[in-house]
Amino acid sequence: MASETISSSGYIKHHLQNLTFGQHADGSWGFAHTAQEAANMGFWAINVDTIGMSVLLGVLMMWFFRRAAKKATSGVPSGLVNFAEWIVEFVDENVRSSFTGRNPLVAPLALTIFVWVFLMNLVDDVMVDLIPQIAVFVGEHVFGADPHHVFFKAVPTTDPNATSAMALVVFALMVFYGIKVKGLGGFLGELAFQPFPKWLFPINLVLELVSLISKPVSLSLRLFGNIYAGEMIFILLAIMFGAGWILGPLSGLLQIGWAIFHILIIALQAYVFMMLTIVYLDMAHQKHH
Repeated sequence: MASETISSSGYIKHHLQNLTFGQHADGSWGFAHTAQEAANMGFWAINVDTIGMSVLLGVLMMWFFRRAAKKATSGVPSGLVNFAEWIVEFVDENVRSSFTGRNPLVAPLALTIFVWVFLMNLVDDVMVDLIPQIAVFVGEHVFGADPHHVFFKAVPTTDPNATSAMALVVFALMVFYGIKVKGLGGFLGELAFQPFPKWLFPINLVLELVSLISKPVSLSLRLFGNIYAGEMIFILLAIMFGAGWILGPLSGLLQIGWAIFHILIIALQAYVFMMLTIVYLDMAHQKHH
């Protein structure tokens, strides 16, 4: 891929294909060479690029806050410490204004979600070919792989598996604290006996179950859809960049403009994911009489 001309559709497919590791049809284990092979690997296949980038950015986040904590002194704070404090205060203010219960987990969880999701989204503003081409180079020259079969989807939040996993963790916390705070009977009672009279419990149960399940689904798909759409625009602009002397410069300007505007989307989606997590956990802690 690095040295040969490929079609626009091939370019798009290559950028949207994960580096997937799993069991092949013959029973052997290895990386998928095509999208169909990846699909045939089934549920237990691993998107190595998504997990690798997520872990890398998580480590970067922890290193940043650890470094800021070590630099914090009683004197005038440095720029790094100031920035870290601003992030912590921003998240803390949102937690205080939206969470009415008492739970020491919520603020650290909100901080982790906001910064981690922001960093994962921020990869979307890196040059669209940079990280995939590095992966192709390493795959070809270090591991001897066919460059056409080396895929790398750099933005973790463009993988619905990643956003669904985060949303399911939030959902599990909602159910756990809902049962812990209200008791199993109180939790099930809210599902069966609200909002309509108790004798309409079948309707209540259906409505409340749909409402409960829709929370993690919407949480996951909102983040995935917005970041995936942004990545698609970057890919299309990259194709346009190679379309000739007329469209090339225009594409360059559009990429710069979209990258600047996309920073707002990146930050907004991280904020929305964090705020919905806080609100959902607040709802789980509320008792209805």
